[in-house]
Amino acid sequence: MKAQAITAFDKLILRKRSIIETINDQLKNIFDLEHSRHRSLLNYLSNIVACLVAYSYQEKKPALNLRDADLLPFNQTLIPN
Repeated sequence: MKAQAITAFDKLILRKRSIIETINDQLKNIFDLEHSRHRSLLNYLSNIVACLVAYSYQEKKPALNLRDADLLPFNQTLIPN
């Protein structure tokens, strides 16, 4: 494969990938988010909301710990001089 240029945001997210994968794993396995047989859109959305609410009440949650300094290159590109 050819080497490709990676944006600064992609580099930041790649460094935090293990934490993101941990959160996704907890939502799927502990809170039963993965359920493919919903009979209506309302049931699907209520299941997702219930999982996120249950996750928010969890005492010990992994965090990304993003600082403003990490996002500085993105802020400069969004605000023209």
